[in-house]
Amino acid sequence: MTTGVEAAFREHRGPLLATLVAELRSFDLAEEALQDAFAAATQQWPGEGIPRRPAAWLLSVARRRAVDRRRRDDTLTRYLPLLITPDGRGAPDDSLQLLFACCHPALSIEAQAALTLRFVAGLTVPEIARLFLVGEATMAARVTRAKQKIRAAGIPLGVPPPADRPARADGVLTVIYLLFTEGYRSYRNDVAAEAIRLGRLLPEGLVHPEATALLALMLLQHSRRRARRRDGRLVLLAAQDRTEWNVLEIAEALALLEAPAPAGPYRLQALIAAQHAVAARAEDTDWPAIAALYARLEDLTGSPLVRLNRAVAVAEADGAAAALQLLDFELPGHQLPAVRAELLLRLGEHAAAVRAFDAALRHAPTDTERDHLRRRRGSASGTGTE
Repeated sequence: MTTGVEAAFREHRGPLLATLVAELRSFDLAEEALQDAFAAATQQWPGEGIPRRPAAWLLSVARRRAVDRRRRDDTLTRYLPLLITPDGRGAPDDSLQLLFACCHPALSIEAQAALTLRFVAGLTVPEIARLFLVGEATMAARVTRAKQKIRAAGIPLGVPPPADRPARADGVLTVIYLLFTEGYRSYRNDVAAEAIRLGRLLPEGLVHPEATALLALMLLQHSRRRARRRDGRLVLLAAQDRTEWNVLEIAEALALLEAPAPAGPYRLQALIAAQHAVAARAEDTDWPAIAALYARLEDLTGSPLVRLNRAVAVAEADGAAAALQLLDFELPGHQLPAVRAELLLRLGEHAAAVRAFDAALRHAPTDTERDHLRRRRGSASGTGTE
């Protein structure tokens, strides 16, 4: 892709795909038509220049290509599900409409999340696979099976009335959270901002005790985006310049957390993030409180990622040796060996730390994280400095 097309792909693919699915009532046709539009842009934009309104240009081309494809196969629509049924209330955003439509209770939560991350957010299959800690082939098959189930069962995926929306609430919140996680992990602020935008829309169509907590959590995490990297390098939380944190987003999030609410998973995570946000300096952080919140969250979720983060908090509160005792489990990816390496380094076990850094480097998904791990490995081996 050319630079202009790449920028349009990153910025517009998700919303355009949601709009096309809503209009065409077909996952497959929408995706194929949009692929055709981007292919046309790759051929035309370098010579003709980038259009003044790239998204409108792409949508127009995609619509024409969809018409062409349907003309070539006029039986197609007989076998595709009716995805969006107008409900007379004028939903404010195609992405939110499609999000609710895909989160049908007849689908598993994994299928709901995979389907909506693909067609609402426009994430690629490799990106979704990373979120679920599975292989690309496994995730591609999961998306395909979800589409096939919708088609074969004739599931009526319309926008549900308000009374029926709580049944889809868990799926909706999960998808938004996973979307934000991908943006945060990959330093794609546009993806994280899209998740926050959808989170702000939720009160119009969703009544759920955790909806507000999820928005607060995303705001608190997103508020640190400017401080998380410096000159392309990862900056750990303790070393971040807190004057670069967005104080307006932090204030909004803290206000959202003031209202009494059940201590669900999103609220507990938001309360943890709030502990960091209210600490004027890293050394002022209340690590025992954070470790206690992580223990409650682990009891609630049983998540190995939560246990990993709890170990980080325990290391600050009670020392590296106590934290290492919590890491008696396996977890795909780079995070577990990276944390284990840091704890071993604190204990002076340099050779073991180097081996753990090597294991983390084999699985680190971004250049920023690989660069950070190489520098930390150099510190452990004595061949370099941070």
